[in-house]
Amino acid sequence: RQGEGYSRTVNFTSRNIVDTTAPYELVSKMRASFWVIGPLLAREGQARVSLPGGCAIGTRPVDLFIEALAALGANIEIDGGYIEATAPKGGLIGARYTFPKVSVGATHVLMMAATLARGTTVIGNAAREPEVQDLAKCLNAMGAKITGAGTATITIEGVDQLSGARHRVLPDRIETGTYAMAVAMTGGDVVLEGTDASLLDTALEAIRRSGAEVTSTESGLRVVRNGGGIKPVDVVTDPFPGFPTDLQAQFMGLMTKSSGISHITETIFENRFMHVQELARLGAKISLSGQTAKIEGVERLRGAPVMATDLRASVSLVIAGLAAEGETMVSRVYHLDRGFERLEEKLTRCGAIVERVSD
Repeated sequence: RQGEGYSRTVNFTSRNIVDTTAPYELVSKMRASFWVIGPLLAREGQARVSLPGGCAIGTRPVDLFIEALAALGANIEIDGGYIEATAPKGGLIGARYTFPKVSVGATHVLMMAATLARGTTVIGNAAREPEVQDLAKCLNAMGAKITGAGTATITIEGVDQLSGARHRVLPDRIETGTYAMAVAMTGGDVVLEGTDASLLDTALEAIRRSGAEVTSTESGLRVVRNGGGIKPVDVVTDPFPGFPTDLQAQFMGLMTKSSGISHITETIFENRFMHVQELARLGAKISLSGQTAKIEGVERLRGAPVMATDLRASVSLVIAGLAAEGETMVSRVYHLDRGFERLEEKLTRCGAIVERVSD
């Protein structure tokens, strides 16, 4: 739920799986679509899934997914741009697997696959994001036996089958952080309803250090910045509970109008600074040195035509455009729609002047 009138309930029925192929046309549009390989393989014993697409923010191979599923006994081949996976006779087998580096997506996939594996699976160096904990909560409601989600070690005792369940998805912490940064950028007083501040403590602390007031309310989160300027803040992206890489571009947009020099270091993806050149078109002063961006705050930004390069970069341009003088036109907004439902409608309700010209 994201404010009055935004409640969503979706009913899924999967009694019969008619096809174990996830085609390129679908998977290429959103990287997370690749994750169906886990439950398909566990339930049907086979899966043919296109190699993923999504945002071009750096090399994001699926080797961790493949190695994790192989640890459960899966046979995996790559053919014509597809991953073809088959389970051994009798199904996947529980195992111990430690990720060489933290991966949110691979942790999700291994958890889902292991729920129907024979025996016990122990995942080491698991991702600790709230979304991992939420998936475990949902799977447990369906009959899975998962413990340790939210820690670096997750244990899954395989079960024969899962049943239906009712689950309330946790609030989108990246959407929450994005709107909080938009308020900090423009000034004002906004209550973000239906969210939970505990999901993004590190990001909210950075927003506070920038000069905004952030407090929890009964209905969500209140963000206020009236009168005071934006202070420069240095951040380094890191896996949860660190500063989220998915809020890096938005925070850079905020820092473009700070009263000094700030630094943002990106440690997760090697090519996630493509928004720098587009922010520069609005008058931002940003220089890059390796994986660190130096932002010299400017007094004013000026509207200009800019182009979205990926999901989070696109919304950073919207944040900067909200505080820029004149009109900012953001193209390729299909990136936005993958992560921010009815963005222009929600911003308009807060007093912004935003119009969708076309998709």
